[in-house]
Amino acid sequence: MKNFKRFLKYLIPYKKQQMLSILFNILYALFSSLSMLSLLPMIKVLFDEGKKLKKKPEFHSFKDFDLNYIENYLNYFITTMNTTKGPLITLITIVGFVLSTFLLKNLFSYLSILYMTYLNNGILKDLRQDVYNKVISLNVGFFSNERKGDLIARMTSDINTIKVSFMSILMMIREPLTILFTLIAMIAISWKLTVFVFFFIPISGFLISKLSKGIKSQSGDIFALEGHLLSNIEETLGGIKIIKNFTAESYFSKKFNDFTKNINDLNNSIGKVMSLSAPASEFLGILVISILLVYGGSLVLIDQSLSGGAFMAYMGLAYQILTPAKAITKAHHALQGGNAAYERVAFILDAKNPLKDKPNAKVITEFKHEIKFNNVSFKYKEDYVLKNFNLTVPKGKIVALVGESGSGKSTIANLITRFYDVNEGSITFDGINIKDVTTKSLREQMGIVAQDSILFNDTIANNISLGIEEMDEEKITAAAKIANAHNFISDFPKKYQNNVGDGGSLLSGGQRQRIAIARAVMKNPPIMILDEATSSLDTESEKLVQNALENMMENRTSIVIAHRLSTIQNADLIVVMKNGSIIEQGTHEELLKMNGTYHNLVSLQSLEVSQLT
Repeated sequence: MKNFKRFLKYLIPYKKQQMLSILFNILYALFSSLSMLSLLPMIKVLFDEGKKLKKKPEFHSFKDFDLNYIENYLNYFITTMNTTKGPLITLITIVGFVLSTFLLKNLFSYLSILYMTYLNNGILKDLRQDVYNKVISLNVGFFSNERKGDLIARMTSDINTIKVSFMSILMMIREPLTILFTLIAMIAISWKLTVFVFFFIPISGFLISKLSKGIKSQSGDIFALEGHLLSNIEETLGGIKIIKNFTAESYFSKKFNDFTKNINDLNNSIGKVMSLSAPASEFLGILVISILLVYGGSLVLIDQSLSGGAFMAYMGLAYQILTPAKAITKAHHALQGGNAAYERVAFILDAKNPLKDKPNAKVITEFKHEIKFNNVSFKYKEDYVLKNFNLTVPKGKIVALVGESGSGKSTIANLITRFYDVNEGSITFDGINIKDVTTKSLREQMGIVAQDSILFNDTIANNISLGIEEMDEEKITAAAKIANAHNFISDFPKKYQNNVGDGGSLLSGGQRQRIAIARAVMKNPPIMILDEATSSLDTESEKLVQNALENMMENRTSIVIAHRLSTIQNADLIVVMKNGSIIEQGTHEELLKMNGTYHNLVSLQSLEVSQLT
């Protein structure tokens, strides 16, 4: 219940639906009891029970309004109507009254469930939005440590479990009320018989708690396994070509089978408990009703302190308690499963973002002078990727980073955009530590074109104008032309409204990269970061993309992470990195004269090209 309480804040925007639902639940509970009590006059008419009263009972004050008064007034009403209109009309009138009470009961039931559904769906919508907003606000490092499939499970199936649990708990408002009004009516008819019901409730509750013990922990295990299952599916779909190429179908099939078997075993374990609870609670109810039949029958047949009609109405009320009691049982089980789901969703909502903006963070609107790395050291986990790194990127200059894989080049891009924070030292933007500025305003000054061009399953136009609220077709076309993408886009049937497919699967590698460049151009930032933007392309595509990159970098500050050294020979500064440190820096000509690492890299790549030709 503790986990449930933290989600009560989501009720606040839906006070109207909540109050209406409570009102209709109260009316439903009231008419549930009245509908059974309404059977009493019908029984009196059918079996000619009750005293024949021709004088209307006197009513002086509310003190006179008790069960004895109601019964006397009922006997007077039936006697008078029988005398004046006959027994058939009397029966039809009473049946009409019974139908009215049952109609109102079911009408209020419908309205209470309707407004409860509005309430529950609204809460679910807000919770989903909050979880999604929290996910996209978290730092990149958070996702490095979590399985994508497990996060998807927490954001989808776990939230759906919360919906079912929340609905069950909210519906519990009506069940205790139904039991309360029913018990009041039962006490009014016979307090002696009602004593037996009070024995049933604690016994049932004790047995239910015993049966449901362990459901929460097992539900948590199932949710975790289903998250791993989604991760497995996501990996399978993403790597289907590799799986087939290495004929690893049987390995992945066995791995998937192990997940499904474990989930199946846990589901069966919970199913056994939940399947037993409903029949067990119903049997306990029937057992108590059997005892009531024996004892109540003695009050009618032997003691004669209770009329047959009153006893039948009482039995109807007693049996009516079983339905809300079973509903409470189901809600209790739903709460156990919901608690486990709450904890998994709360894991996302409670996740801390170490890169959260400071309360007094500054907003930067332009790039004036330089970006500077001051004795920066950084590690993703245990080993340092950068060590005492110092570098200045002046405005309007092209700075290229080269070196072997793992030398820390891409880490520079991650740090400058503040996907991660430095462990030691600082990075300043025009003299201001980037930790002291808002992340949004910092990233608005930068555009990134990476090796893996990420496109979304949307139109070409929407991919180019990503992050821009008001789409301008002329600007989109202009950006595409700068990126050398306009010609191939114009060949598509729907041109800029053509869909790129999942991850841009309907485009070639070069086309995807040029769309990514157009997106960066459309953003029009003063700083461009190119992270090996041409390394995965063929020669023809590379030439087109390289021309597009040169168009884009014109009059901009650029940080270029390069694998192919031929693409950065015109850079203002080339920085050669190894093991997280700068070992050489200068222009292309200066570095060649040093006859060091850069010279060797150029020679190796020239040799590779000559061998290929």
